[in-house]
Amino acid sequence: MAASGTVATGSGALHDLEHHGKLGIFRLVASVITLILGAGVFTLSGDQAAHGANGAAILTAWGISAVGVLCLVMTFFALSRLKPQLKGGIYSYAAAGFGDFLGFNSAWGYWISAILCTVSFSALLCGALSYFFPVFGTGNNLASVIVASCIIWFYAFLVSRGVKEAAGVNLIITISKFVPIFVALTAIIFFQKFDVSIFMENMAHGSVEGMSFFEQVSGTMMVTIWVFLGIEGAVAISGRAKKDSDVGKATVIAFVCVLTIYLLVSTLSMGVMPLSELSELSNPALAGVMERAVGPWGATLINGGVVLSLVGAMLGYTVLSAECPYEAAAQGGFVKAFARVNKKGAPIVTLVVTNLIIEMFLVIMLFSESTYQFFYALSAGMILLPYLLSAAYFAKVAFTEAGSFKGKLGVPVPVWRVFAVFGVIYSVFLAWASGAVGVTLMSILYAPGILVYIKGKKERNQPFLENTLDRVVAAIILIAAIVSIGLLVTGTVSI
Repeated sequence: MAASGTVATGSGALHDLEHHGKLGIFRLVASVITLILGAGVFTLSGDQAAHGANGAAILTAWGISAVGVLCLVMTFFALSRLKPQLKGGIYSYAAAGFGDFLGFNSAWGYWISAILCTVSFSALLCGALSYFFPVFGTGNNLASVIVASCIIWFYAFLVSRGVKEAAGVNLIITISKFVPIFVALTAIIFFQKFDVSIFMENMAHGSVEGMSFFEQVSGTMMVTIWVFLGIEGAVAISGRAKKDSDVGKATVIAFVCVLTIYLLVSTLSMGVMPLSELSELSNPALAGVMERAVGPWGATLINGGVVLSLVGAMLGYTVLSAECPYEAAAQGGFVKAFARVNKKGAPIVTLVVTNLIIEMFLVIMLFSESTYQFFYALSAGMILLPYLLSAAYFAKVAFTEAGSFKGKLGVPVPVWRVFAVFGVIYSVFLAWASGAVGVTLMSILYAPGILVYIKGKKERNQPFLENTLDRVVAAIILIAAIVSIGLLVTGTVSI
């Protein structure tokens, strides 16, 4: 999933690549950057400030994520080479390493993450539209929910008719992302709007006083993983490379380029406005930064770019959200109904079910006044288990199947083991950084999946929860969900 941008798997951006022949390293790098870089870049400067961290803590969080995300990128790249027979991606890796039940939970978490990503996109889209049409407020009012509902059902109709993602839509997404970002960075530098004194003050003082440095770093970690969601799809285009040796190089180069863009946006923003003011900006925060730097035209450019980018990205996520449970069902992981397609070959059941769940979250957003940040934090949290299980499976392969690396990956096995171990550590740290509220809400979202898993197994007359690990995991999820519901009912935790 390209969390903040376009579809990274299945029939989205890759659909276009299949019609353009083999890719050289330059086009390979450009394609990977397009898959990873997305709407999150327009909001990250404000989101990081809102967590109370100072500039030093923000840059430290970027450093940790640079290492962690690189390890995850290399994990998915290596698994794509070592286990090409595992066609289901994240679901297949977890199932192969730890059994059907954990594999199911990986697919379930990935699906719900994609759904929550669509909800967060809806809030951000309407928030950007409010710059032009104030009726949308902060992007989570009744007008916003109505517009978002119209968009998701219209896209579901298109996908049900066999329309997946046209090259023209992909082009619009790419232009609407890169042009505003390039103009913003250039304008801040060219017009000398970066104030060193403001930046140095931000390095020492955050928007909230009294937080420890560790709390500041951990508080911003979910922002950094959010903007990198989709890294698992970056290696999906490896089959279109002219030379296999280019894939690894392109993946690393693209990752460095995206990280550089994120660092520039984050750092330059801290030189334009105090963090206390950045934290108060409405989304997309980069629009507020540009308005301060160059005037109203800057905000218009950024908001317009966000609207165009998200209108396209939401079509991509309609495809992804429907295909994820469909593919899992086709492999025996979800209930049989999810594998049903219409005459056009579209997964009609998963399209409808996915949109109904999105509608439920849109209603929750309306009555709870939850915003873009709340839903992207949940989306990022839900995908941590799939990332952790994939990294753990790669670690298992690296330490127990060293012979399988021969002739497939040029780097020595010990280096891959380091990537695997750090990938696991990083995933665990992110789960811890999501905090008590995040774990509370995620357990509630994982619990219904157990019923879907059991029903799917019964339909196929297959055993379920037959080993100790499966039963322990199911018990932990259910107990955590029950406790979480109690905390919500008593008001100890709020949405």
